[in-house]
Amino acid sequence: MISLFTTIEDKNLAYHVTDDILAVNKARQHLASKYSFDINKLHYMNQIHSSIVKNISQIENAQTCDALITNQKNTPLMVMVADCIPILFYDKINDVIAVAHAGRIGTFEDISTKTINKMIKEYNCDVSNIHVTLGPSIQKCCYEVSQQIADSVSKNFGKEFVNKRYIDLQGINIKQLLKIGIKQKNIEISSVCTKCSNQPYFSYRKDNSCGRFVGLIMMK
Repeated sequence: MISLFTTIEDKNLAYHVTDDILAVNKARQHLASKYSFDINKLHYMNQIHSSIVKNISQIENAQTCDALITNQKNTPLMVMVADCIPILFYDKINDVIAVAHAGRIGTFEDISTKTINKMIKEYNCDVSNIHVTLGPSIQKCCYEVSQQIADSVSKNFGKEFVNKRYIDLQGINIKQLLKIGIKQKNIEISSVCTKCSNQPYFSYRKDNSCGRFVGLIMMK
């Protein structure tokens, strides 16, 4: 089992934020070598800030969506981020994995629940067996939005997720995960804020021309 989040040291791993395709190819090849997976089996997405979830057995690579699921072994799934929440899912009983890109829109549209529901529908997963990891992302200390959005969060998700104009995407996702039945003990969340922690992660809020780090999961 491979489950990881890259850092700036692993370079930019997204084609959509650079014209230097060769550099991204090199970085991805290095990642494949570092973690011993077949680069030709790597699945990633054309992420559009949606709540669309797809099963890779039904699609070609780089489809337009924001979550992927599979039960195929030796098949890495990758989500690219720079402040949004990279989420990894694993049902160790049924051997099913998933990744999701939970930005503001994906979170508001409950992409976590939709990903889990697809795992249940297509692979008969039991929600009590699913482990979820939320990787480094912008935290409630730094995620400032418009007053209109802050008011909407307070109204639709709860006042506890708002502090003036700062919102807590991680908290909202955890609430959604618990609501669908994920056990608290099966949820891991990084406390690293990509914007202010000075840890080696790309942050769009710090530099809107930055690269992307990734969350990656694969069953061996």
